[in-house]
Amino acid sequence: MRTSITFKLFLALLATCIVVALAMGGAVRYSFDSGFDDYIQEREHQRLDDLAQTLAIEYAEAGSWRFLQRDHQRWWRSLRLSRREMPAPGPGSARLPPFRVMLVDVDMRWLAGPKLHPGPGWRHYPVKVDDQTVGLLVSPPLVPMVINDEIDREFQARQLRATWIIVGLSVLLAALVSLWLARILLVPVRRVAQATHRLASGDYGTRVQVGTRDELGRLALDFNRLAHSLARNERLRREWMADVSHELRTPLAVLRGEIEALQDGLRPLDQSALASLAHEVGQLSQLIDDLYELSLADAGALNYHMQAVDLSEVVARAVDAVRERFMRRGLEIDAQLEPGLMIQGDERRLSQLLANVLENSLRYTDAPGQVRVRTCQVGPGLMLEVADSAPGVAPDQLPRLFERLYRVEASRSREHGGAGLGLAICRHIAQAHGAQIRALASDLGGVAIRVEWPVYAPDEE
Repeated sequence: MRTSITFKLFLALLATCIVVALAMGGAVRYSFDSGFDDYIQEREHQRLDDLAQTLAIEYAEAGSWRFLQRDHQRWWRSLRLSRREMPAPGPGSARLPPFRVMLVDVDMRWLAGPKLHPGPGWRHYPVKVDDQTVGLLVSPPLVPMVINDEIDREFQARQLRATWIIVGLSVLLAALVSLWLARILLVPVRRVAQATHRLASGDYGTRVQVGTRDELGRLALDFNRLAHSLARNERLRREWMADVSHELRTPLAVLRGEIEALQDGLRPLDQSALASLAHEVGQLSQLIDDLYELSLADAGALNYHMQAVDLSEVVARAVDAVRERFMRRGLEIDAQLEPGLMIQGDERRLSQLLANVLENSLRYTDAPGQVRVRTCQVGPGLMLEVADSAPGVAPDQLPRLFERLYRVEASRSREHGGAGLGLAICRHIAQAHGAQIRALASDLGGVAIRVEWPVYAPDEE
């Protein structure tokens, strides 16, 4: 049978409180016994001192110990003065406890009291008159906690009962407090557990109320963040599936329409038709290649061969490769390259990053227009920037340019081609090279894609 965590916590708290209560009760009992034993011995010591003083006064008045021999009641009166609860013996008196003290003279001859045989450890209390010892009170050593006084025994019994009653009440109170604490402390945990069950069932809108700032409060806050991330990822997944389906559907629909037209004889099978089919197949192939590259980047499976690379040379070759296409589109491309900028990178992947960024500018920059490619050292790091002229992008949409399948419909729409995956791939390549890529408003009127390396190390091999 499974037990709940509430019951386990209750048992743990209760067991701890019981152990503490018993330990406290035992400590109190030990302290009382030790203190009471010291109290008994101190009281007996005080009584013998009082008896010695009383006998000293009577000896001073009589001048010798003969007064005890002539009047035996004097000894009882002296004892009664030191032990007020003890009545003098007489006819019909109750049985009295034995007197464990006797009086002897300086030569250890018995004078009064029970005739005892002193041994090792016996206590001797001198009876002094004018600083001279005239006798000794001899008493056996006290055995700890041997209590002959009825009042003392009753007091001890009451204290013992009170101690264990307090321990019992403490255990009962501990049980109630433990049960209350177990329920109160586990209420936030129970809420998180129930919310986790709903979240696991697919309810990504589940949230937990954050009521405290302790560890349980941080747990609830982290749970809410997790639920928000899962909801966002689920939304992005659905949008991703919808966008990919749409991107695949468009070239396939065109291919299907043109093939059906050829089959029905509505369009002759000539070079123009084949070129159109090849274009759509190329678009579809490029989309599939981009999706594959992006999936590899997400999985961290893109291969990189890092070595010392001259960034300006890589950029110069990439610009030369597209310069003619830019001229045919009516775009002027200007390269402002600072020589000798060495980085650790993969030349092939850096060329892919530049090709994607330049292709983006080629597709979406209006003619006549201008594209500027610049590399330079900025402080301790390097910068690569590709800026183009109009049309621009709203500032709130610039960070989203690196999202998959995202394009600004108003100016940079699907009619220009592409699937909106190039810049997403560029972000992965930049991160793999330890660089930061971002989109800014260009001073030419369009968009500037800037890649920044935080550290420039020209001597690094």
